[in-house]
Amino acid sequence: MRTAFAVLLLAGAASAADPCVSGVPVGKRPGPYSFLVATGPQKGQQTCYICEQDEKPTAVVFARSLSDPLGQLLTKLDAEIPTRKDAGFKVWMTHLADTADLDKLSGWATKQGLKGVPVGGFEDPDGPPAYTLNKDADVTVLLFVKKKVVANFAYRPGELTDAAVGEVMKAVPKLFEGK
Repeated sequence: MRTAFAVLLLAGAASAADPCVSGVPVGKRPGPYSFLVATGPQKGQQTCYICEQDEKPTAVVFARSLSDPLGQLLTKLDAEIPTRKDAGFKVWMTHLADTADLDKLSGWATKQGLKGVPVGGFEDPDGPPAYTLNKDADVTVLLFVKKKVVANFAYRPGELTDAAVGEVMKAVPKLFEGK
């Protein structure tokens, strides 16, 4: 009995130590996808921001659950938008669920104080097929510019800590190198 418990404990510790890998790899091009927007000028419309961004610096956040740490990440990214306006920096969040609940998403975004970050829903918990999002990832963040991913972060439930948010924010300047 003790041996079985120890094996289970070690197996759990090993999987928790493994980095979560999710989404389009660094150096690859993110494909287009559209989602139903809950906030901002395109509210209620299917929109493909990837198509609009083309070569411009972009942060896209895929989330399976709505949480305060996710709100903190988006709030920090939201604060970057006015300072990077000349570069055309855009950020948005895509909630992955069976059914998009635009009222819930809009209320959550308002509670978080988001101003320039549209949020919306993609009606498939697996996300856009070409993105190969890890089913264990609660939050995946892709930073891309000039049609290539320059940074990719994935977090299981509970892993999006203040330190993880700092890690993402530290990578944002990579989007503006050489400009």
